[in-house]
Amino acid sequence: MWSRAVRCIVTLTLSFLVAPLAVTAQPRSTVPRIGILIPGTITEGSNPLWEAFQQGLHDLGYVEGKTIVLEYRFAAGQNERLPALAAELMRLPVDVLVTAGSGALAAKRATATIPIVFTVFADPVAEGLVASLARPGGNITGLSDVAAELAPKRLGLLREAVPTLRRVAMLWNASDLGMTMRYEASATVAKDLGVVVQSLGVREPDDFETAFAAMTSDPPDGILMVSDALTFLNRKRVYDFALARRLPAIYEGDQFVRSGGLMSYGPDVTEGAERAAYLIDRILKGTSPADLPLEQPTRFRLAINLKTAMAIGLIMPPALLGRADEVLE
Repeated sequence: MWSRAVRCIVTLTLSFLVAPLAVTAQPRSTVPRIGILIPGTITEGSNPLWEAFQQGLHDLGYVEGKTIVLEYRFAAGQNERLPALAAELMRLPVDVLVTAGSGALAAKRATATIPIVFTVFADPVAEGLVASLARPGGNITGLSDVAAELAPKRLGLLREAVPTLRRVAMLWNASDLGMTMRYEASATVAKDLGVVVQSLGVREPDDFETAFAAMTSDPPDGILMVSDALTFLNRKRVYDFALARRLPAIYEGDQFVRSGGLMSYGPDVTEGAERAAYLIDRILKGTSPADLPLEQPTRFRLAINLKTAMAIGLIMPPALLGRADEVLE
């Protein structure tokens, strides 16, 4: 039979051992936690999509750190890291996961229950991400960027700027199925317009030098670059090459023009980010992703960098400048 003193010591010891377990077992905070899986990176002023997304949440009344928690993970252009990063966010866990491009497929493979909202995805139906635009099904919804429909417009704008355009080099991330589909759509349109396509798929940063060498030995009349994390992170190398070779180039978003690219045409990223924030708000308030039809952009922007045009000796047609939403001088 234990003495009263021994029983007291045992009781105190057990209480100390159990106390931390009680803390660990506390229920999760009621403040919603949003996981943000970014295929690229974010530095101040470098990623307007995610900056606009944060603003969209703010406009809906969310305050980071008080009424919402944002958990970021960055793949820095390395798509092979996305599955592990998505799984890491799921283990936190998060209430909703938002991502872009190739991150959507990694997120879908990581969970069948946690809601997912994606942005700027080329063809979510063709890639098996959702069942249909009207009824996505499952735990995922988001925005399609209608990239295939924009391909003829971009090539038409490049030809309008360069009427002698006969051969166009296309740069895209060949390791990303979505980007490959966007390239293929652009290449099909180019051939229909009688433009010869120089196919330059890249998979890692070192591949850009190979692409530049190909364009040096067999010069194109212009460049069309398909935008994703890999090409975005290496954009300055493309700008420098285009400038040195006096090559006109068109990109898919105005952030490229603001950082030195010649011209761009694509969906307004602010609208896309605002709609992503809206979808997350609906989900946090109880709507199932399966009941939220995929959205498509309604606003598009043409941007032109006149300084870059002058640097490569290109005189932009006045009619084209007149239609531009943004002209940088």
